Amino acid sequence: MSEFSSRKAHNSRLPPEVNRILYVRNLPFSITADELYAIFGKYGGIFQIRLGEKDKDTRGTAFVVYDDIYDAKAAVDHLSGFNVGGRYLIVLYYQPSKFEKRAQQEEKEKDLVELRKRVQQHKSQVEGK
Repeated sequence: MSEFSSRKAHNSRLPPEVNRILYVRNLPFSITADELYAIFGKYGGIFQIRLGEKDKDTRGTAFVVYDDIYDAKAAVDHLSGFNVGGRYLIVLYYQPSKFEKRAQQEEKEKDLVELRKRVQQHKSQVEGK
């Protein structure tokens, strides 16, 4: 029996949040995709790595997409709390619903700021008359 098939038989029932896409936080800002590949590649074949932009809010984050769900699970199990460049990694399964909620919250906050501006402008106009 190969290593993969024994892993698959051992882990036949995975929790529903487990998937091939990992969201990694608390990365050193200077880390490269090659360095991430060296760290995460030890746990299986990687389909894609996407680093957050250096000058945006996504700095220090990355998405790592594995070819196989069991490799992703092994990476989460072994790399959560792993020290890289003096920082402890936070490795989570990607959950689209959480990212959608965050985007919706940011949109609501923008709308609220715009509404406050309009109320303030209206107030200024009324006081000026």
